[in-house]
Amino acid sequence: MHRFALALVASLAMAGCALPPTGPVQVTRFVSQPAIERLGSGTIFVETAPGENGDEDALRTYKAAIARQLVALGYRETSRDQAGQVAQVRVSRTVIDAAASRGPVSVGVGGSTGTYGSGVGLGIGLNLGGGKAREQVSTRLEVRINDALTGQSLWEGRALFDVASTALLADSAQNASVMVEALFQEFPGNDGETVEVSVAK
Repeated sequence: MHRFALALVASLAMAGCALPPTGPVQVTRFVSQPAIERLGSGTIFVETAPGENGDEDALRTYKAAIARQLVALGYRETSRDQAGQVAQVRVSRTVIDAAASRGPVSVGVGGSTGTYGSGVGLGIGLNLGGGKAREQVSTRLEVRINDALTGQSLWEGRALFDVASTALLADSAQNASVMVEALFQEFPGNDGETVEVSVAK
């Protein structure tokens, strides 16, 4: 019994030190069907979305990852005045704990609107002895590809990803790489679809 008690205490202690689970990345995309043949080709410029007031250093990291991914998909990156399409980027990063919750977020293309489910991918912490629940970094990445001349939305996507604040994937460069790859997986995707992309721990 004494050995069993010691094993139980050790097991609970290890659980208390365990980090919350990572991911997956939740991705939702909307595609303008009339413009689908234009996606993945031509010239494009990546910029900060109008009205975005986030950390410019963090934004720069995500925009660079997006530009690399778009080039890999078949686009050619150019200056703003020479681009046929423009990718507008928004990024928000917040710290959440086990008691946090996320409300629904909506995004739309061409008049259609899609709604993300609330409370998806929240951090789960085991709180032993009244200590503080372990924190996670919650990142939301939004990309909208518009026609540069008319401003018409051609494609829109959003990725949501939660990771323990002490994990390697909480670093903005690592986080950007994982989220951008998930967001553009099988680009352009299906209109209105929501998928979960697993992340290697």
